[in-house]
This record gives sequence, structure tokens and C-alpha cells, in this order.
Amino acid sequence: MPIKWIVLIIAIVMYALIVIFPGKKSFSSLGAAFLMVILGVISPGQALGELVNWTVLMIFVGSLIIAELFIYSRVPAVIADSIVSHSPNVGIAIVAILMMTGIISAFVENVATVLVMAPIALALCKKLELDPTYFIVGLAVMANLQGTATLVGDPPSMIFADHSGYGFNEFFFFEGKPSIFFAIQIGMIAGAIFFYASFAKKGGTKVEIEQEKILTIVPSVLLILMILGLASCSFIYGGISLASGLLVMILGIAGILWYKFIRRESVEKVRDLIKGLDWDTVLFLIGIFVVVGAVAEVGLLDDFSAFLSSIVEESVLMGFFIILAVSILISGFVDNVPYIIVMLPVASKMAAELSLKPELYMFALLIGSCLGGNLTPFGASANIVSVGILKKQGVLLNFSQWLKIGIPFTLITTAAAAAFVWIVWR
Repeated sequence: MPIKWIVLIIAIVMYALIVIFPGKKSFSSLGAAFLMVILGVISPGQALGELVNWTVLMIFVGSLIIAELFIYSRVPAVIADSIVSHSPNVGIAIVAILMMTGIISAFVENVATVLVMAPIALALCKKLELDPTYFIVGLAVMANLQGTATLVGDPPSMIFADHSGYGFNEFFFFEGKPSIFFAIQIGMIAGAIFFYASFAKKGGTKVEIEQEKILTIVPSVLLILMILGLASCSFIYGGISLASGLLVMILGIAGILWYKFIRRESVEKVRDLIKGLDWDTVLFLIGIFVVVGAVAEVGLLDDFSAFLSSIVEESVLMGFFIILAVSILISGFVDNVPYIIVMLPVASKMAAELSLKPELYMFALLIGSCLGGNLTPFGASANIVSVGILKKQGVLLNFSQWLKIGIPFTLITTAAAAAFVWIVWR
């Protein structure tokens, strides 16, 4: 059997295992990567030295640490309390908290954002005797939405940045045009309108809640330094550079040292903080980098690109729609990280064959694959967490009930963001 087909079978089996056993996804990807090396498709040196993007991993781990410390500081909770107390009515207060959750999630890991905002949402729902379903699900889908907006929002954004040569700044403006950040903000506005329609009937009262107190501002300073540092590295070096990875990692380590020696937290708490980071995704990414590198090495990506191009032919709109629709459907049911790694070079090649700017198709891919995760209760980790939070409150949210929120929200936000991309980048 030709090696190309063996590689394809391994990749398909890996995907299947990820879908069936999502809690063991790192074992699936690392196992597949090991097979690629054993079969000689790629060498160990090539796997670790060329294919695994250590800069992306440093940014991911460092930003996770800063996110955990930011939540520990209680700053997000204090901001949320202030929003509620200054909102004229319940409907606006709830939508404002959902929008704030999204904005925080553009810089902080999605699950962590949902976990810190959920108690605020639940307390508000209890006070007003509201069903918490829409509010808690709203936290998850808004967090997933905004995770696409910046370089540090989500792993797919980091992978996109590495492939396209984008730095932190290019997520805002590229070649003088508004970039993916603004497309996502259009989507967020559309999503906010959707949720306000759900809560508008509760809009006649003003809510008073007990104010939280800020524990420390140091993590906020670290977060600001990370943003400013990434913006500076993007301006100086362009794209994702080693300096970007080192900067975020150093800030993360500095945060841990501050947590231990300045805050004088116990060794157990420091260990729990480090152990609680998403190491499974780190290992998963290492394996996926290697597997997708092997898939590209044997020419499967070129074959897939040619197949899609034969379907699209000369229709730019058809290509845009197919990438968007397929991305939404796939990401609603399987992890979007391996999908986007595979599809980025395919989308770029399709755009080149049609003499288009690659951003048109790559932005469609990023929007579809990230926002598509909102479609189902297991399309993103934040969704799974939100279902668990509701279950603890005695609210059982099944698949069909999620779809009643997930389908309209996904279609509305994706359509709004995609329309912006089409108008600006066509």
C-alpha cells in the first residue's frame, strides 16, 4: 500500500479517536505522531525541530498562566458587578455581562472566563427568579466567539497567525484594512441583539447586588504588559516571533513567582495552579503539528486542495460559502484545532488559484471553524463546562435544547462576521 494512503488512514483513525474519546485527545494525536515517525514519513529531528511550533506553545502556556492569575485577582468579577449596578434594567445588564465575558475571553482562556463569570450570572438569575439556561449558555458562546478575535484568544487564532505571518497587530489591521478582530465584533453585536431579544421582557427593573472587592491588580498589569509586548513584537519583528513566545512565557513565570513569593501562597496552591493548566491541549497540539506535517509531506493537502478547487471552479462566492459551511459543520462536532491546521494551506492555495487575497478564504475558515463550535453542546470546551454548571443547578440541558440556542446564535453571528469579511476583503 502506498505510504500516502497509510498516512491518510492513520490521520482518519486519529480523528475518529478524538471524536470518540475527547478526554484522551492528546494520546490520540501523540500516538499518531509516533506512528508517522516510526514509518519514516518524517524524522524525529524534523518532527521536533521543524514541525512542532514551540513559539505558539510558549504563547499558549504563558497566556494560560496570566489568565489564571487574572481570575484570581477578582478584577473580572468586580467589573461585572459594576456593570450590573450601573445598568438601567435587567435586559441591558445581562447582555452587557455577556459582551464583557466575550471581551475578556479575547485575552483569557474561554473555559476560565466562563468559570469566573458563571457565579455572577447564577446569583443574578436567582435574585430575579430567572431560568439560568440562556445566560449560562450565553457566557460560553460569547467566550468562544471572541476567542477568535486576537492572537492570544484561542489556539486556532495562534495557529492561523503562525501560518499567515500575522502578529498581534495584524489581527486589528492588515494592509490598511480592518482585520479579523472587527469581523468578530460585528458578530458580537449581532449575538448581543439575539440575546437581548431573549431578555428584553425582563428589562423593567434595576438590579442591586453586593459588590466584590479587588484582591490585587498585579495580574491585570501582567495582562496589559502581555498585550503591549505582543503588539511591540508584532511591530518590530512581524508575525509570531520567538521574542513573542519568550515574552509571554517570561511574564507567565514572573506571575507564578509573584504568586508564590509576594502573595505568599502555599506550595500546594502553586502546584495546583500549574497542574490545572490545560496541559492536555499542549500535548495534543504537539501531536497534531507532527501529524499534519506528515500529511502535507506526502502530498495529501495538495490533493484535497485540488479536489475542492474542482468543485468551486471559478466561483469565488461558492468557495467562500463552502469553506464557511463545512467549517461550521465539522467544528460543531469535532475539535477545530486539527481541522484548521489542515485547512489553512488548502484555503490559501484555493485563494491563490482564483487570484484572491488569501485573507478572504482564511478568514472564512477561521470564523467558521471557531464560531461553529457554538453549534452543539460538545463543540467547544466552554460549552461542556456550561452544561455542567447548569446540571449542578438542577437544570438538565439536552442536545436538542442546546440547538435551540446554538443554531440561531451560530448562524446569526457567523453570517454577520462573514458578511463583513466578504465586503472588506473581496
